[in-house]
Amino acid sequence: MSDAGVGLRCAGCATVGLDSRYCVSCGRELGYRYIALPDHDRTPCPDCGGIRFGADGQCARCGRPETVPDRLEADLGAVAVLTDRGLVHARNEDAVAVGVLDDMVPGVPTAVVIAVSDGVSSSVRPQVASGTAVRAGVGAGAAALTAGQPATDAVMAGLEAAAQAVSAVDVSGDLAPSCTYVSAIVVHNGTDTEITVANIGDSRAYWLRRESVDGPGNIPAQRLTVDDSLAQALVDAGVLDEGKAMTDPRAHTLIRWLGADSPPKPWADDCVRTMRTTGPGMLLLCSDGLWNYLPTLSALSGQVQGAAPAAAATALAEFALRCGGGDNITTAVAPVPWRPRKDEVR
Repeated sequence: MSDAGVGLRCAGCATVGLDSRYCVSCGRELGYRYIALPDHDRTPCPDCGGIRFGADGQCARCGRPETVPDRLEADLGAVAVLTDRGLVHARNEDAVAVGVLDDMVPGVPTAVVIAVSDGVSSSVRPQVASGTAVRAGVGAGAAALTAGQPATDAVMAGLEAAAQAVSAVDVSGDLAPSCTYVSAIVVHNGTDTEITVANIGDSRAYWLRRESVDGPGNIPAQRLTVDDSLAQALVDAGVLDEGKAMTDPRAHTLIRWLGADSPPKPWADDCVRTMRTTGPGMLLLCSDGLWNYLPTLSALSGQVQGAAPAAAATALAEFALRCGGGDNITTAVAPVPWRPRKDEVR
């Protein structure tokens, strides 16, 4: 059973704790689909055949390190996700998780909960922090939505759950496992779409135009999050413009992050932002392994215009690899507008 289902309630029998498709109690087919990458429960251990791996990437039975493909990707229709090791790092320290609610509970609109996290390489076991953060964040955010909470409260519930889960990770050594975190809840109301985002650190959320021409509801491309970094602090203080700030060798120094060594409330007071749109466009969540190579809105939009979400995620990752792939690359691309199809694979 997926840990992301904890807290989600079956509309048929009210059982709490669901897998990604069926209620474990009454067997009702649910409107909740979930995936987290890397997925440590997917590939059996080649040494002992064990099927469970811990967040540290080791087989729970024999301790063998897991062999993880360089790239993992999935397309859930409402969102396409991809995470790639890149060309320089020895392992992927990013993580991404998604929960899609398709008419799961009467009165709860179709919604998508997304989280992307980038492990801080200078900390110990950063991949544990990032994987823990996205799983806890998506699970709590989806549970809050099914309980009837508005998106602003649900995204904060996810953020708080992610912070608590990462701070509880066992610390070995002086540097606690730590990571950045960006999340979004996309609520499709039929005539329009509400996008609510929250972040800690320098993983980002963008609204990207899907078409180059102006039209009704075609909101200009924009960055939806503000980095918690030294570069952003220099820009906010008026010391440097964004272009010069990003060339500073300390540009990616974080002033907020998730970890046992972060404050009890590691997020900024204004970390949650909401926009409404009728589209057409795409919501992009990504780690800095992508936006380092595409720092401007026009550059990002140029890579995805006219592309389906999965193709857009692939194009963005391939561009970062061609530019050097100096960091792990993670993208989550959600199309707007979107409505579930009856023939969509679950």
